[in-house]
Amino acid sequence: MRLSRKTASQPVSKPASQRVSGYARSLCDGVGLGPGAKNAGIWDLEVGVAEMDLDVAAVFLKFSREKLVGQYWTRLQAAVEGLTEEQVWWRPNEASNSIGNLILHLNGNVRQWLVDSFNGTNDGRDRPAEFAAAGGMTAAELLARLGATMAEADKVLRRLTAEELLKPYTIQGYNTRGLEAVYQVVEHFGLHYGQITYIAKSVTGKDLGFYRELGKTGRLREPGGSKP
Repeated sequence: MRLSRKTASQPVSKPASQRVSGYARSLCDGVGLGPGAKNAGIWDLEVGVAEMDLDVAAVFLKFSREKLVGQYWTRLQAAVEGLTEEQVWWRPNEASNSIGNLILHLNGNVRQWLVDSFNGTNDGRDRPAEFAAAGGMTAAELLARLGATMAEADKVLRRLTAEELLKPYTIQGYNTRGLEAVYQVVEHFGLHYGQITYIAKSVTGKDLGFYRELGKTGRLREPGGSKP
């Protein structure tokens, strides 16, 4: 983050692209750049926040895409692609969901919160149907459906701007902002991806080997890789 020096005799003129919402400004309070710094007349907080927004937005979106598409989605495919239709729709009890239900649910969530919301397309999600399904699709068919949605989500994450991350949206009846919508999708996908891999290991009895790069101490053999 870059901060510009400011004095009383040198007012800073900010173009429209650098004017920042109160929401974005409040985010900086948590990193020691609250209103006190601006009131002291030492730093131009608004310019600093504007510059930080652009840098942090790029880092946030890149990490979100790598986590969601590069890690969670890739590993979910590896866990599910070899399962039989019976294994995909197996439920431990009526109060729990099958892998099939969870994939349909992830498809609905990603499309509603990430694809339709940011693209401005029609939200035709039927959430209850995601949990009511009890069969009728193979592992390959389920992965193909979710894969098409993930490809669209990847495009959205590649093109989003800092302005869109701060923009208000109403999604699934909730009032939220773009940044919160992206965060919700990544967090939500991680939750159910974990459930899916657990079920897959339970029905096959096989280790999925997602952390082969770790040594006996549980650390990377060659430091510097991405975080699990």
